[in-house]
Amino acid sequence: MNELPIIQKTYDLIKWYVPILNRLPREHRFGLGNRMVSGLYDLLEGLIFARYSREERRSRLPGLNTQLDILRYQTRLLYDFKLISAQRHEYANEQLNAIGQDLGGWRKQQGQG
Repeated sequence: MNELPIIQKTYDLIKWYVPILNRLPREHRFGLGNRMVSGLYDLLEGLIFARYSREERRSRLPGLNTQLDILRYQTRLLYDFKLISAQRHEYANEQLNAIGQDLGGWRKQQGQG
């Protein structure tokens, strides 16, 4: 299947992140962890919808950028709560930034940049 790079990057991030989030201590797994898992899935779904619905793309992309920013802050919380290592924090941020760059390029292409 020929996927957009942003969709593949998001898919790969989910595959990496969800097992980590599912192993969080109970007091964080059912709050922050579940929110992050839902946010990651929502981001993937939103990107797929935007890919196939040209008329809705202009309205969807800014919201996806907001979702991505929320995931950045949630990742920072994981690190600040000492729930993930510095290496995992750095890797997650690199992946989120790569997705953000792709999303910014997509928005610019749509005249939203």
